[in-house]
Amino acid sequence: MHFFFSDKIVVITGGSEGIGKALIENLIRANAIVATCGRDAKKLKQLKEQIVSDRLFTFTCDVTKKKDCQEFVKAVIQRFERIDILINNAGISMRSEFIDTDIEVFEKIMNTNFYGTMYCTKFALPYLINSQGTLIGISSIAGYRGTPGRSVYSASKFAMNGFLESLRVELKHHNVSVITIAPGFISSQIRYNALDGKGDLVNETHLKEKKLMTPKQCAEKIVDAIKNKKTRVSFTLLGKFTIFLNKIFPRYADQLVRNFYYRKNKLVK
Repeated sequence: MHFFFSDKIVVITGGSEGIGKALIENLIRANAIVATCGRDAKKLKQLKEQIVSDRLFTFTCDVTKKKDCQEFVKAVIQRFERIDILINNAGISMRSEFIDTDIEVFEKIMNTNFYGTMYCTKFALPYLINSQGTLIGISSIAGYRGTPGRSVYSASKFAMNGFLESLRVELKHHNVSVITIAPGFISSQIRYNALDGKGDLVNETHLKEKKLMTPKQCAEKIVDAIKNKKTRVSFTLLGKFTIFLNKIFPRYADQLVRNFYYRKNKLVK
């Protein structure tokens, strides 16, 4: 692994915490050079204080804004002159039934999860073609199986999956690898940072976080997927089972998903 990533320029969106931060730590140990972005300059400063390395470059960027994404990629190229790997990791979730959710929440989620991926990919793609590099989207099981209380989150991840699947075929003759990662439930801040129907942070979780895969474990699996040029990857047994069941027995999958997320017709997860 150290040889594979040595001196490669890896761009990661949303690297301040969770999977993104774990990826940065892993890749810098593997001797990669990492450029990451986030909306919160304070969190990026804290990241630089925690990961003290001249191989880490940070840039304040809101991936929902096309101009920010363009400036981020421009800054990376000015500093490092190429991009070998782009990991579209920035994302936001939700927990609210569709009928109770404001339109503005839908727009924020779609703009972050889908358009953020599309913008960064658009501006980085010429450089990935030049390097015959790797394009990655951190998707979700919800991008293969719609989940209640997360209708637009699911829609954004379905859109990401379709987008990357199209690019995988388009870029085949350029020898650019395209990987879609659906980690499954990971112990991270994503549920705490999820939006409720009014756009406020949920700031709680109904899962047993300590029993879930850690961001560090997830990052290790992601770098293995990159090294082995995988195409579509899911890490947890529950995630793999859900995708399989949804293909073969969709009605049964509907009922199992309903049972998992609801108690007495109330959304509890």
